[in-house]
Amino acid sequence: MKLNEWLNHELPEIAEKLEIINEKNILKENSIGFSGKEAVYAVIHELRRALFPGVFDKDPIDKARINVHIGNILRESAVDLSLLIEKAFDYYCDKKDCGQCDCRENANEITIKLLKELPLIREALQLDIKAAYYGDPAAKSEEEIVLSYPSIEALSVYRIAHFLYGHKVPVIPRIMSEYAHQRTGIDIHPGAKIGHSFFIDHGTGVVIGETCTIGNNVKIYQGVTLGAKSFPLDENGNPIKNIKRHPDIEDNVIIYAGATILGGKTRIGHDSVIGGNVWLTESVPPYSHVYNASPSPLIRQKKPRSE
Repeated sequence: MKLNEWLNHELPEIAEKLEIINEKNILKENSIGFSGKEAVYAVIHELRRALFPGVFDKDPIDKARINVHIGNILRESAVDLSLLIEKAFDYYCDKKDCGQCDCRENANEITIKLLKELPLIREALQLDIKAAYYGDPAAKSEEEIVLSYPSIEALSVYRIAHFLYGHKVPVIPRIMSEYAHQRTGIDIHPGAKIGHSFFIDHGTGVVIGETCTIGNNVKIYQGVTLGAKSFPLDENGNPIKNIKRHPDIEDNVIIYAGATILGGKTRIGHDSVIGGNVWLTESVPPYSHVYNASPSPLIRQKKPRSE
């Protein structure tokens, strides 16, 4: 049988079967899936064009018109983002049979709040840039860091996604974080709480879980996992959600390459150093140095210099 002949006779039936499967399981007319992930990617790209004028633009911009340039970008991206948020809310309201939610109004309010927050997000990112400059002896300038470091690219997405996550926007923050993951190899869940002056050196293979908290002036290297241990199950054998699963990292901590720190009760005390390839499922006090030793990590606590 010739391909064109087969396509004409059989393809409509296959297309119909795929349509039915998707309608029954995931994609609804009012879901963000019908808009496509690329629509979310486009919005996050536009927002970062506003945060870093020229960096994410294909063509040079007129310095004298930067204000107008940023304003035009924000106007267009705000409309697009609000529509996406509305669809995300609408889909979940439909699943919960919620007849009282004004998804349109909620989407508009959150979009406005995000735009108002952008200057603070940009200031936070500037502290991340400075942390990279002072934390990496190979860095020649802050401009180099903005243009080439995967850490800043991942954090610029995370800090926007985290804001939306905090305002209970469904789906979109995860799509944004996975977009950054694809581009940088750095996987930061939008629910994680990260302080200022955070630096991920090299970056590839870093995983930071949803309920992880990270303090200020923290530096981690490639291959670090801040994850969960095996999680408890309910009486039906399903994982219990909405519980603390990931570790807490206090201020001024350095975590070297390949270290794995697991568990919701695990806390790394401030001013500690976690060595490379350490496997850690217990808390350590402040000023600790943890080394990779067999059969368990070697923990040495040092007094602060002032003492």
